[in-house]
Amino acid sequence: MASPLPSRFPEPLALWSWVNLVLLMLGAVIVLGPLGIVLLTSMHPPGAVVGSAAAQIWSGASYQAAWQQGHFLRAFANSTIVALAVTSLQILTSALAGYALARFQFRGRQAVLLVVLASLIIPFQLLVVPIFLVLKWGHLINTYAALILPTAANGYGIFLMRQYFTAIPVELEEAAALDGATRWQILWQVMLPLARPALVTLFLFTFIGEWNDLFKPLIFTTRPELQTVQLALMSFQDQFSNDWPLLMAAVVIATVPVVLLFLVGQRQFIEGIATTGVKS
Repeated sequence: MASPLPSRFPEPLALWSWVNLVLLMLGAVIVLGPLGIVLLTSMHPPGAVVGSAAAQIWSGASYQAAWQQGHFLRAFANSTIVALAVTSLQILTSALAGYALARFQFRGRQAVLLVVLASLIIPFQLLVVPIFLVLKWGHLINTYAALILPTAANGYGIFLMRQYFTAIPVELEEAAALDGATRWQILWQVMLPLARPALVTLFLFTFIGEWNDLFKPLIFTTRPELQTVQLALMSFQDQFSNDWPLLMAAVVIATVPVVLLFLVGQRQFIEGIATTGVKS
């Protein structure tokens, strides 16, 4: 019996796989294209006309000039201090409040949770005037405290930790209590190690958010000694013209630390997002 002739048309499943591949490649080009343009532009020397035939490329002069002109060593130190301080405080406050909302039964618990959720829709810009007045009253303007205290607690972090704690079986806490562990020991030695993916997720969100924050340093500080990375980037923008190679080199310098941080913690970050669902 003769074998059937091969079809001239691909199978529907194989055709759909090729369509998915093309769409994914197109999406990758759309996302990575601007990053490639930034890198290529930063390879021009300072003051060069980007895209001209006479422009020299593959030069690191813009990076050297941007590092010196933007005082990035000082800016990196300030941004790191502020980001680590805010992240540590948010992890502490979110873990304590999230555990209380997840495990303690008290009157008004749901109301407190609703207030936490409602705080997520209030922009920080609406609160800047009262926060500024409080900081001025406490003589904290132009200090690290002005950059740290306003965001020491966050509704998103509290809700994230609360959701993760509710997903952990209560039996683990009961077993620890039978072994004589106190409530504090259960939290620090049992719950927090199990909530490591959520903690890493909160750390990445908070650290990257603080690193990229321009609003607080712009409003609450005027001293050059407190200049952060985002203020250093803003100093490269002129009113009527920009030195694009210099500016793009500064953007790359400011972006590299958070990209490396995300690459290191991406596994825990994805796990934390995937296992933290909406649970009442």
